[in-house]
Amino acid sequence: MTSVLSLCRLGWASFASTLSLSAAVHAACTDDAMIVFDGSGSMAEMGFNMIDEPRIFEAQRALRDVMPKIAPNRRIGLIVYGPKLASAPQACAGVDLRFGPRPDAAQSVVDAINALEPEGNTALTEAVSMAADVLDYRVKPGTIVLITDGKETCGGAPCALANHLYAEGIETTVHVIGYKVRGEHFHWPGESDGDYARTDSTAKCLATQTGGEYVNAETVDQLIEAMNRMLGCNLLF
Repeated sequence: MTSVLSLCRLGWASFASTLSLSAAVHAACTDDAMIVFDGSGSMAEMGFNMIDEPRIFEAQRALRDVMPKIAPNRRIGLIVYGPKLASAPQACAGVDLRFGPRPDAAQSVVDAINALEPEGNTALTEAVSMAADVLDYRVKPGTIVLITDGKETCGGAPCALANHLYAEGIETTVHVIGYKVRGEHFHWPGESDGDYARTDSTAKCLATQTGGEYVNAETVDQLIEAMNRMLGCNLLF
């Protein structure tokens, strides 16, 4: 009888622990989130084999798939960087807060990215910093998902920003998706860049230093999978 009672208590403790963990996961996946999207000129480039479609088309398809699934569960906002603003035509001034976290933001995000014409430089550090401010990172938890195909080209220091967010933020988590990121190297004319040119984004430290996840994505399916995992509610039951 004692052993049966002990087993029951153990089973209940395990169940209660699962409930607690599930509640924590649910809370995290419903925090306000900001998508920081790379709209710089490189997103208009085709794949490195010169056969694939431009990266912006692939990212648009991925967002059309993901957003209707995740938007009902959390408030989401959008920042785009790259294209110059009419009010600030300088090359690195194109960091644009499209809107802050709002409910049912799927169509707003999809429409904004579908209308995007990539140009300009990669001010990703300033864009992530703006996203953190929008989320009021010193006061409440929040999630930032950075989607980029390149490196910082506007003089920002992503790793210094990561340290600051970790030290000053209230559970501010930055996830980074490096989409078809390539390094710089010399090759003779006519030689293929090949797989050996693949590399991590210099923004990787934004994820590793804030408790987020860094993913290199090479296909639309991998991009969809990463966004679902970073923004969706993956409950245990």
